[in-house]
Amino acid sequence: MDTLFFAHRGSSHKYSENTRAAYLQAIDEGADGIECDVHLSMDGEVVCHHDPTVDRTSDASGLVSAFTLEQLKAMDFTGVVPAEVPAEYGTENEQLLSLGELLELIEQRGTPVGLAVEIKHPSPYGHLLEDRVLQVLDAHGFDPGTGKAGSRGQIAVTLMSFEPDSLRYLGRTVDSSLLCQLMTEVNPEYIQELLESGQVGRAGVYSVLCRSVAEGIELINAGGAGIIGSGVAWTRANEKIVRRWLDEGRQARIWTVDRPADAQYLIGLGVGELTSNRPVELRRELEQH
Repeated sequence: MDTLFFAHRGSSHKYSENTRAAYLQAIDEGADGIECDVHLSMDGEVVCHHDPTVDRTSDASGLVSAFTLEQLKAMDFTGVVPAEVPAEYGTENEQLLSLGELLELIEQRGTPVGLAVEIKHPSPYGHLLEDRVLQVLDAHGFDPGTGKAGSRGQIAVTLMSFEPDSLRYLGRTVDSSLLCQLMTEVNPEYIQELLESGQVGRAGVYSVLCRSVAEGIELINAGGAGIIGSGVAWTRANEKIVRRWLDEGRQARIWTVDRPADAQYLIGLGVGELTSNRPVELRRELEQH
């Protein structure tokens, strides 16, 4: 079985995460897939961005949901990795993309590629986020049974979330084989600390992460999600569970795998897809080894 390498938020080791440059770099250097994160903007556009706020990733501050797409595009998202962006990868204010623009970008390149869309919760818009994602995908020929999208069916779409309710909602229309339950271990005491310090937004995010394990295991066992999306540490700590799922025929896409030692362990376990900040370099290092 050939291992597939997904670029985590694009090739985010070289260019700032979830930017046009990071996505194009991933495609052009030969990654098998791209992972992106999505939120809804104030005007209902599905935008590719990880955090609920723009504080860490841009020259502005505030909630993604509080800005229109036009306002978000006026921000500079190139500072996370301060690298000079080639002219062909776009100007400073062309780096933040909508999901529709990312799909168009992949189509223009014409390369067969996987697209793993992570739906971020909690969202102030609830399941409108999932509805809008499906609308955008439908406009690009998405088949909810096979995951194929694009004018030539060259994009293989899967949908991911830490929030089990998101996957249950998507499961009404999308085949479970295309749904990936993300999981990571979170200490509940940390959530309480965030609440006590007034960081309500961060506490909400970590509450979803905390619920991802118990409810996620239940969802995978029930066949509601066909792809295992656990972190490296969780996978190592729960090898027996993951091995059983793999033996039952489920896929696994483990994150974030940047070290060859982790990659070798996971491939030996039977994991077929690795999400990495440096996917092509990692594959090269494994081949050399």
